[in-house]
Amino acid sequence: MDDTAALLDLADRMLWVTALVAAPVLLASLAVGLVVGIVQAATSVNEQTLTFVPKLVVTALVLVLFGASMLGLVGDFTAEIFARIADTAR
Repeated sequence: MDDTAALLDLADRMLWVTALVAAPVLLASLAVGLVVGIVQAATSVNEQTLTFVPKLVVTALVLVLFGASMLGLVGDFTAEIFARIADTAR
């Protein structure tokens, strides 16, 4: 039963790490898409690249700004997984 609790704890931590890594990119894209959509609705300009290019730029900017912390979070989680594997094997 202890293995089940450890596995569920690991799955819970995995979901949190995934949410923390994905949230900045998704929230920034959502905000830019909303602003561009409002501008398009107000000006009646329906150009497909007008929504794609700003989202691409903001996504790249967010990855440049937060990429190191995202990678550090994933790296720490990976190290934790390997440490738990080593402890389980003993």
